[in-house]
Order: sequence, then structure tokens, then C-alpha cells
Amino acid sequence: MQGTPNASLGQHRRQPRPRPLRTTIVPITTISTATSTTTAPATSIPVGQLTRLTANFGTNPTNVGISVYKPSSVKPNPGLLVALHGCGGNAQQFFSGSQFRQLADQRGFLVIYGSAANDMNCWDVTTSPSLTHDGGGDSRGLASAVRYAVSEWGVNPEKVFVTGFSSGAMMTNVMAGTYPDLFKGGAAFAGVAMGCLSKGNAPFSRTPQQWGDIVKKAYPAYTGSYPKMQLWHGTADNVLNITNLNEEVKQWTNMHGISQTATSTSPGTPKSNWAKSVYGAGAGRELCRDWEWARFARGRD
Repeated sequence: MQGTPNASLGQHRRQPRPRPLRTTIVPITTISTATSTTTAPATSIPVGQLTRLTANFGTNPTNVGISVYKPSSVKPNPGLLVALHGCGGNAQQFFSGSQFRQLADQRGFLVIYGSAANDMNCWDVTTSPSLTHDGGGDSRGLASAVRYAVSEWGVNPEKVFVTGFSSGAMMTNVMAGTYPDLFKGGAAFAGVAMGCLSKGNAPFSRTPQQWGDIVKKAYPAYTGSYPKMQLWHGTADNVLNITNLNEEVKQWTNMHGISQTATSTSPGTPKSNWAKSVYGAGAGRELCRDWEWARFARGRD
């Protein structure tokens, strides 16, 4: 990752990009005209295709690329999902290799696909600027894009979420921790806790309080609630050890002030060889969930 001297980045850079679920490539178009909130949602964005945003959407110190997908079924005052690729990926690849487009078509929300501009297209999840609220780095560029979407496209600020795979999952934790004022929830697929990069496949452990302090340091003036989180990890992950899932649980249960002991665990959910654990209040009010799934191992390109 460019500009990050941490020796543990070697393994981070070798993370393979997720294998695409589809191979159809949809060309990216570009737009540069801002849309006022009086004509929202996002009338200047073509429907049904990935569109590169070329307008000045705000502070973007590391030149993060922003592409947008607007379904034909977009709702007024829509929700927004920020979707972040893994190392070696980009917006187009993640658009083609994930199912967020289909979900947006079904539910009428917008999707922002970010593109990292660092070494191997890995997200900056280690530098002080990126781990500081409005401090700079990749996180600042992504936050600017979210603020732009809320102010110019009429996005509902109560329905803004972030998700990502591998390096994108790490960045999901960073965005949820560094910009809790912007996101209502996050889903991290095969990542690590905010402020952590394991050396190779070896576990790296801190106490819940230590993990929580890393998040609080990012935005010390913030007194509001933090995003609800979903944390996903494969038990046979050969790049980032499954123990990272437990460290993420420590971090987010600490931030929500809840026990690290799950209130419920459901083997075989959502399917065989998977398990779901829930932390915090039930009846749809839980604050953290994690999933483990067996026999997940990443291939190497």
C-alpha cells in the first residue's frame, strides 16, 4: 500500500481479488454535472450502468475513484451502499463480480463503488490520516463521496451503509470507525479489525478495550452511536486467519458496550456448514452479528 511502511503489508498486498461471479463487463460512462436536491434522486446519472463520477465531489487527497450505479427502480430519497473491492480489484471488477447491482435493482438504492489508487489497488487502512476523521487518506475521499451523495442526490442519511471484501472489508471497518456519523451499518467480508494487519496468516490479539480505543482515537469528539456491524469470515481462509473474526467481534462489541459472549448462536445458518452468532439485544435490535463458513479458501492468481 502506497505510503505505508508497515512491514506486515507484504501479505496484505498479496491478497487475491475475489473471483467474479459473472464475467459480463459493463462499460463505465462518466458524468460531471452535479444534481441539486430539488431534482433528486441523481437525475444526471444514467440508469442501469456503472458510471464514473468526474464531478468535484469534495476533498479527495489520494484520488480515490468513485463510480455509481443507479437502478431504473431507484426510490425517492434512496438509500446508499458503498461497496469496496479487495486488493488487485477496482470498481468495475467489484461491480461485475458481486450481486449488489441485483440487490439495488430489487430495492431501489444507489451503490457507490470505490477504486483505490494505491499499490496493488489495496485500500489505505494503516496510515494516520486514513485512520483519522477528516484527516486525509482514502477514507477522506470515500467520506466526501458519501457527503456529496447526501447533499446532491437526495440520499437518505439514515440509510447509508458500507461493505467490502478482504482489503475492502478492512476499509469497511475503518469507515465505520472513522466516520460513524455517516454510516448506519457495515458488513465486512474476510477482513481484520480497524487498526490491525496480521503478519501473514498469524493471529494478532488485543483486548476489547484496546481495540475500542483505536476506534475512539479516530474521532475523539464524537459522542453519537456507532454503526451496527455484520462480520463474515471463512474458517479455512488461507490469507487472513479466522482468528481475525474474533478480534473484530471484540472491537465492535466494545464500541457498543455489549458482551463479547453471543446472545444466540445458530449453526447451519444461513446454510449447512455456516454459523451465525448475534451480540446485543434481539428482536432485530442486535448490534453485531458474525458468520463463520467452512471450507472457504482463497485461490491465488
